[in-house]
Amino acid sequence: MANEVWHHATRALQLLGLDPALGGICIRARSGPVRARLTAMITSDARRLHPTVSDEALFGGLDLSATLASGHMIREKGLLETTGTLVLAMAERATTGLAARLAVALDRNADHTLIALDEGAEPDECLNPKLAERLAFRVDLSDCSLQDITETRPTTAIDLNHVIVPADLIEQLTRIAHDLGIDSMRAPLFALRAARANAALMGRTTITAEDVEIACTLIFAHRATRVPEPEMQDEEPPAPPPDQSDDSNGPEDSLDLPDELLLEAVRAMLPDNLLEQLAAQKARAGRGNGTGAARKGNRRGRPLPSRAGRISDGARIDIIGTLRAAAPWQTIRRNATGREGLHIRPDDIRIKRFEEKSDRLLIFTVDASGSSALTRLAEAKGAVEILLAQAYARRDHVALVAFRGTEAELLLPPTRSLVQTKRRLAALPGGGGTPLAAGMVTAFEQAIQATRRGMTPTIAILTDGRANIALDGSADRKQAALDAQQIARVLRAHGTDAIVIDTGNRPEPALRNLAQTLDAAYLPLPRADAERLSKSVATALGD
Repeated sequence: MANEVWHHATRALQLLGLDPALGGICIRARSGPVRARLTAMITSDARRLHPTVSDEALFGGLDLSATLASGHMIREKGLLETTGTLVLAMAERATTGLAARLAVALDRNADHTLIALDEGAEPDECLNPKLAERLAFRVDLSDCSLQDITETRPTTAIDLNHVIVPADLIEQLTRIAHDLGIDSMRAPLFALRAARANAALMGRTTITAEDVEIACTLIFAHRATRVPEPEMQDEEPPAPPPDQSDDSNGPEDSLDLPDELLLEAVRAMLPDNLLEQLAAQKARAGRGNGTGAARKGNRRGRPLPSRAGRISDGARIDIIGTLRAAAPWQTIRRNATGREGLHIRPDDIRIKRFEEKSDRLLIFTVDASGSSALTRLAEAKGAVEILLAQAYARRDHVALVAFRGTEAELLLPPTRSLVQTKRRLAALPGGGGTPLAAGMVTAFEQAIQATRRGMTPTIAILTDGRANIALDGSADRKQAALDAQQIARVLRAHGTDAIVIDTGNRPEPALRNLAQTLDAAYLPLPRADAERLSKSVATALGD
């Protein structure tokens, strides 16, 4: 399998060399000899990008030293102004802004090719999905070793324009993409280009079944969102009418290639845990990257492009940015004032900006009611204890809310004390009704206080979903459900992140509806032990 992955990686680079409109390739592999052997196939004139590359380097800008020396504005070219191959190192660290800029460049100019080197160690450390969608290929060399590397056989390629494309091929590729749950039209278009490029690479003027099969494997396998089941045929397919013949060899011929053959080729390349990966990705969608929210500042954090501003208390002047803004006007200002030297005006002042991550607060809201105690409270406690240890290792704050009987109780305010949290969790009793709405209210109060302190709260609700106590303390199952929905709408309006873990033996529809109202991830985890519970929750939180 690893040898086949290497073959696909080298073939993808060859196809990119023939047709740059394929966009590029995402290579997931840590730095090492295997990746070095693959990247050695990239053209020597490829330009390197860093995930923190500035806009001036991308689009061009003022050449400060040359401008100051000559007295008139001299502009330097940016990396995106020249077409060719771009190599993005540490692509998993690329900011959303950089991903957007590169995506626009790929959309506007088909001659740009991007090689994204993804060095992520965890599943959630990956290339921005919007940028990845614009790259035709993706390979994972994590399991490849030097023993799996084979030499690439030289071939004599022909011009792409000489390859004849069957008229109905794009329709068939679109059907295959639909069967695999791929909703992007880029995928079948990429597959069509890849099939044509593979035919040209092999020196053929017509696309064959082998070309289409390779294209589907390279383009569709990493994009599939479901595993299509083989269709069972109880009856023999009807024989074609005797007057039909297939003696035409014109450019409009069909390949007569069954869809099931292509689906089987893609199915062979799908990972065994595809469904689990997709569930984790869906749970993480919209929940961010597992860290606190980004906040603008002027003192510390990751540097951001400076902005025009004025000198004030606490502001830090960007000297280089200020000089860049003032340089084009020096000749005019010297002529206007009649004096030499550097002329800096208030409009030239540029202020430094930084971005820092706020602390995250995980508010565990645990169901300790009778129904939960009889079924999953022990597993929930074990899962929360594991998650607490992980949160402590990341220096996150944690809070613990338990709801049982007729009310909810804050067992532990936000803290980083792992020992104290474990002690409170172990002493959590079970029994009584399920005041789910009361638990959500208490968690929401903690979330509001955390937001005011500059923290980023996330509420994790662990319950079996059988809410039967209303906010007023009455035993009214219908009113309890309405109260929970009302609190969920308030939480969503406030923008508080949440995750709903259904710990019941069977998935509860009411909890799924609650998660939809919260715009939160919903994880039904029946028959899961503490270890699996903790892994699923950590994945959904983006840890």
